Amino acid sequence: MPRLRHLPQWKMKSKQKSEGSVGLYTYPVLQAADILLYKSTHIPVGEDQVQHLELAQDLARIFNNHYGEFFPEPRALLSTMRKVKSLRDPAVKMSKSDPQKLATISLTDSPDDIVLKIRRAVTDFTSEVTYDPDARPGVSNLVSVHAAVSGLTVEEVVRQAHGIDTAHYKQVVAEAVVQRLDPIRREIQRLKDDRAHLESILARGTLKARELASPVMKEVRQRVGFH
Repeated sequence: MPRLRHLPQWKMKSKQKSEGSVGLYTYPVLQAADILLYKSTHIPVGEDQVQHLELAQDLARIFNNHYGEFFPEPRALLSTMRKVKSLRDPAVKMSKSDPQKLATISLTDSPDDIVLKIRRAVTDFTSEVTYDPDARPGVSNLVSVHAAVSGLTVEEVVRQAHGIDTAHYKQVVAEAVVQRLDPIRREIQRLKDDRAHLESILARGTLKARELASPVMKEVRQRVGFH
């Protein structure tokens, strides 16, 4: 229990809400169960989730020591991509759970929402567009976002932005983000409108997950003596 209290999910979100819930506190245990139930070997995670994955590794190790080798110890697959930072506080990563609505760009945001959020993004008092995450985190974050959605390198983005100020550059970034995300937003909406299709996918997924999980749960019960 003390270990759960020191995991990043609990520390961050309980602080944001000034209180915590049992669901939030035990979330990493449920996460570990989801991983181990399917004998997963490699898990794509962000750096902030590595400690949660380490809990799953430790639980697998403890189970194996007590009941014989059974669960593989899952390994982290870390992305080499740059983190997208909050538009309102570039010292922290962009997060869907951020209470500041202007801080995060969602895949379902309308073009107008995206333009507004990028226009309000925190920058600084220097008008030139440069890339220096330490000295100019806000502008550098916009450069990273622009590079990510356009497929350009950071250096290419900065070169293209030569001679324009940050206010104009925000418009350029917003247009690039809208161009990249709007087709995704429309496809998400199309799928949401086809409820029968979504329910059929969920039903098939449930059956497949049950097929994989049932023999694992059966052997776990046998090994620990829950017949």
